Amino acid sequence: MKHLFMVLATAGVALLTSACSHKNTSGQSIRTVKADTVRVYGESPRVTFPGKVKAASDVNLAFRTSGPIAKIYVDDGHYVKKGQVLAEMDSRDYAIQLSATEAEYKQVKAEAERIIGLYEKNGVTANDYDKAVYGLRQIAAKYEAHRNALADVRLRAPFDGYVQKCFFEANETVGAGTPVISMISTGAPEVEINIPSSDFIRRGKFDSFTCTIDIYPGREFPLELIGVAKKANLNQLYAMRLRMKDTAEDRQQLPSPGMVAAVNVTFKPEVTARVNIPLSAVFEADNSSTVWIYRRDVRTVEARRIKVEAVLTDGTVVVSEGLQAGETIVTAGVHSLHEGERVRLLPAASPTNAGGLL
Repeated sequence: MKHLFMVLATAGVALLTSACSHKNTSGQSIRTVKADTVRVYGESPRVTFPGKVKAASDVNLAFRTSGPIAKIYVDDGHYVKKGQVLAEMDSRDYAIQLSATEAEYKQVKAEAERIIGLYEKNGVTANDYDKAVYGLRQIAAKYEAHRNALADVRLRAPFDGYVQKCFFEANETVGAGTPVISMISTGAPEVEINIPSSDFIRRGKFDSFTCTIDIYPGREFPLELIGVAKKANLNQLYAMRLRMKDTAEDRQQLPSPGMVAAVNVTFKPEVTARVNIPLSAVFEADNSSTVWIYRRDVRTVEARRIKVEAVLTDGTVVVSEGLQAGETIVTAGVHSLHEGERVRLLPAASPTNAGGLL
């Protein structure tokens, strides 16, 4: 019995010794800390704005003359080619007007040519010659105007595209300049967004543009800048227009006008020694801004003073002195650490474990 008690006591001592071996020399467990990598400030920052897809050309077509509509040849949604007749106005009155003007033109022209011929033979005065020449010019301009008026009774498509809406029907009377048909072009669509003044003043640093649309999951559409309005609207925002880059192969797969888009604007990277770190990594020590540097060779933390240049609205700070890009810093629990303490880095979350819930 005494021998059995000694064996158990010896085993207990061995277990206690083994348990103690998992503690560090200070008698405390190794702390697990959250860390992050120091990044260069201005390293291709990216902002996103809501936008709307628009047609490259969206126009309302109108007759240049007044009168009743004789015929409308298209319906809503029809595809039309450039120059195709979309609608026609009753041309009766314009044809009569042109016929009368044409007869007058021929008469004046014959008389003018006769007088000009006599003038060359010194048969008429210079005053008669001038009257004949200017009279011919006047009637020629009138004749041309009435020819154009007759041609303008036909409303033609200004480009290849689709009919959006017909606002009138046949036999209705419209005035000159009244919209009759709305059209959009088949060119590469555009996207319009509104940017605040803080980004407007940095427009010279815009580098590239893309957009995403919910109904095209996993796809980014490249954009090119058309221009930025120089005057703010009533909401103190500046309108910016961009065009979708397309090729003949994927034009049919581009978003349609009216769709909502999220436009991503990437800025040009800055060549700078400034770095960007989370605000949670900074603490005060001896009246100086300080961070904990993780030394991978010995797996301990080391305090280092830094110079904070600016605190940003995204919860980060810009550091101008004391850090270099690529270094590892502790970003949580910084007030409970001490110099030279050995720590273990918290493993990065798995891409399949969003939020670290598992």
